[in-house]
Amino acid sequence: MGSLLRQLQQKSASASQFVMKHGCAYYKQVLDQNKHYIVKEPTVEQCQELSKQLLYTRLASLPGRYESFWKEVEFLKNKIRNRQDLKLEEIGVAALFAGECYAWFCIGEIIGRGFTLTGYKV
Repeated sequence: MGSLLRQLQQKSASASQFVMKHGCAYYKQVLDQNKHYIVKEPTVEQCQELSKQLLYTRLASLPGRYESFWKEVEFLKNKIRNRQDLKLEEIGVAALFAGECYAWFCIGEIIGRGFTLTGYKV
C-alpha cells in the first residue's frame, strides 16, 4: 500500500511539473489561435450585446430542438409498439438508464433534505 501511495505521489508530482512547464505555453497558444474571438476593449455595452446575442440565438434554436424532441418521442413509441423485436442489450441499456435516473432522483432528495435519510435532523 505504501509503494502504491509513493507511485501515485510521484505521478502526480510529474504531472504537476509538466503542467507548470507547459501550461503557460499552451494557454498562450490557445489564446493566439482564438484571438479573433477576443474583444480588444471589452465594455459593459459589448458584454450586454453579447449576452443578448447568446439569448436570442438560443431562443432561435428552440424550434429545431422541439422538432428533434418529437422525432425522438416517435422513435420511442415505435420501439414500444414493436417491443417483441427489441434486443437484450437495448433492454439492458434502457434498464440501466432508468436505474441511473432513479438513483439521481434519490440522491437529489437526500441532498435536498440536508443529507438525512429520514428528513429529520438530529
